[in-house]
Amino acid sequence: QVQVVESGGGLVQAGGPLRLSCAASGRTFSSMAMGWFRQAPGKEREFVAAITWSGSSTYYADSVKGRFTISRDNAKNTVYLQMNSLKPEDTAVYYCAARWSSVVSTRPYEYEYWGQGTQVTVSS
Repeated sequence: QVQVVESGGGLVQAGGPLRLSCAASGRTFSSMAMGWFRQAPGKEREFVAAITWSGSSTYYADSVKGRFTISRDNAKNTVYLQMNSLKPEDTAVYYCAARWSSVVSTRPYEYEYWGQGTQVTVSS
């Protein structure tokens, strides 16, 4: 089993930055595509960003494009989500997910491993 743990969530004022981290176990981290999703109360789990196993390609939801940046450090088995210019609508539980593939997916059901989530609350 691959273990995935998110951290870095918290309360932040609108317009501010926050960086989320996702640590994954195993020596095969570099073989996994990684994604970030979020879920607000009463809503479906929503794609946020994804990165290929090599880190050469990234993908973003339109709602976060230009504000969020996903990156990974395979030596540290960690993927990051740098969030800037946060808005109250970004408030959600953010989940990190891993997929045994060289390519990413925007569909949550195509990811095999999930963290427990970290709460991000943006106040105005």
